[in-house]
This record gives sequence, structure tokens and C-alpha cells, in this order.
Amino acid sequence: MDHADGDGTPADDRSGADAAADAGESTGGSDADEGPTAVLLDVLPNGRPDDERPQSSKSPVAYGLGDASFALYELTLDDDADVSVGDRIALDGPAVGRYREVSFDDLTRNAAAEIEYAAEAIVEADEERFVDFYNEAGPITLRLHQLNLLPGIGKKLRNDLLDERKRGPFESFADVEERISGLHRPREVILERIVEEIREDDLKYRTFVGREE
Repeated sequence: MDHADGDGTPADDRSGADAAADAGESTGGSDADEGPTAVLLDVLPNGRPDDERPQSSKSPVAYGLGDASFALYELTLDDDADVSVGDRIALDGPAVGRYREVSFDDLTRNAAAEIEYAAEAIVEADEERFVDFYNEAGPITLRLHQLNLLPGIGKKLRNDLLDERKRGPFESFADVEERISGLHRPREVILERIVEEIREDDLKYRTFVGREE
């Protein structure tokens, strides 16, 4: 869905301003707590290459990854927008004329290659949010737990996590690694799952992408 500048709703990022604000500062003259934000994956100053209109009729375009729900966006930028790949931008800010949610297949090659870096930036900016997944993850079915969706988390590690968090919540990724023998890269494990959910449209269960905070 498209959103005109200033009157779009934050519903596309499905979390509201609070989660977006936690992810850090935004670019484009708008504070992150005023609406959803995204990390830029690619910037096309001359517009989309498949846009056959005269150059004078085209606007700069960018692709971004939403901080709150990891939604993918195509943004039409203001002609004077001064932004670069890796910048965090307010979707309802003055630098963005309009934006719409897109699929992974709609991205440029450069944007697709930046997914992992952008996801890492979002996780690093709000570690508590993702550590809380280890604290709060619950069962999906009688046989499947949310923790089992993480790469390398089998029955033993799942049970170790469940038992250990009963003794007290995990405070950081380092705390998870220290307290759970065999789980050596808890941050990277979550990042791997996030990237998989962004790239794969046909996953049966989604834990991070498209979920409200």
C-alpha cells in the first residue's frame, strides 16, 4: 500500500512509534519516535531503471528494511533528500514522499545484498528486544516451540534455555552465551532466522518478520 507524505499510517511497520524509536536516530529531519523507521538498503538517485518516463519526471527511489517488523519498503524520496545506504530514515518524514511495502523479489540486487547488514544494525541498536525473545518465546504447537525455529536449537538447547530462564531472565546476548552451554552465538542465531524469514515467502512459521512488538 502507498502512503503520501505526512498522512500515511504506521500500520505498514506494524508496531507503532515506540519500537521504532528504540532502534535509534533517523535521517531526514524527523525524530524516530514520530513514526516507523527503516534502514536503507539501496538508493537510486535517478529512479528505478525500469521506469521509462523521462528523467525529468522521475524521483529518487530507495529500498529499506523496517526497524519494527523487518518489512521491506520501496520509498519515493524528495529530490533534495541526502541519504545513503545504511542510514535510518523516518518513513513519514520530510525526506520520503511516499512508501509501499514490497517483497524480497522486488528488491534490487544491491538491496538484497544489504539485508544481513541492515538486520544486524537493527538488532545491535535494540539488543534488549531480541534478548527478550530468549526470555519470552513460547510453544507454537504441542510438538513445536518458538525456540526450535532458531537454527541449531534442538530439544536439549531448548530445554536448557527454558530451565535457565526460570532462574532469572537473560540480560544480554553475552548472558545467554555464558549461561547456556552449547549456544555460542545467540545473536547470530537470531540474525540468521531473521534473514531467512525476510528472504523466504513460504515459511510456515514467522517469529520476527511481520510481527507486532
